[in-house]
Amino acid sequence: MPALKPTDFFAQVAWIGCVTGEGQGIPSALVDVLEVGFDGPVGERHGGRTRPSCSRVTSQHPRGTPIANVRQLSVLSSEDLESIAAAMGLAEIDPAWLGATLVVSGLPDFTCVPPSSRLQGPDGVTLIIDMENRPCHLPAREIEARFPGKGKYFKAAAKGRRGVTAWVERPGRLTPGDRLRLHVPDQPVWPHLEAARG
Repeated sequence: MPALKPTDFFAQVAWIGCVTGEGQGIPSALVDVLEVGFDGPVGERHGGRTRPSCSRVTSQHPRGTPIANVRQLSVLSSEDLESIAAAMGLAEIDPAWLGATLVVSGLPDFTCVPPSSRLQGPDGVTLIIDMENRPCHLPAREIEARFPGKGKYFKAAAKGRRGVTAWVERPGRLTPGDRLRLHVPDQPVWPHLEAARG
């Protein structure tokens, strides 16, 4: 019996970026096509089967511990980007400033899509959504450099709108305009979730 349900919800690829080169900078560069393999986007700094653990998982692993890389891609929605910009009093936010890999449109409340959902493209390329990507100070620095005084508003404006992290289940190619079908786990929400969150 299938564990994932194909839905009638689709996201359209609106923008593709790639973080290349060395260093700590977050910005991605606009690209026309993204080839993804099991290690993630080809030539992308955040690719690889493993990664060093970061602040998001210090409750599970000491910082720098090698762990599986479920953060191969950073996926945002154009709707969330518009909401973040409006909340910050900006006309727009360039997804490159956030280190985005993909920007999609058409999926309501995209940042809240259930973990383990899949986005599947026309050639079968399939991304597994890990979880919500929490706002951090790195995009705030990029925004501050361009709009002095605005960077400090990013974390609050992006709360619940920062998109998701994802990793590759099935390799393939992504191009602007591709329609990605949402597949969700055929599983009820755990009734003890609120108690577990405290």
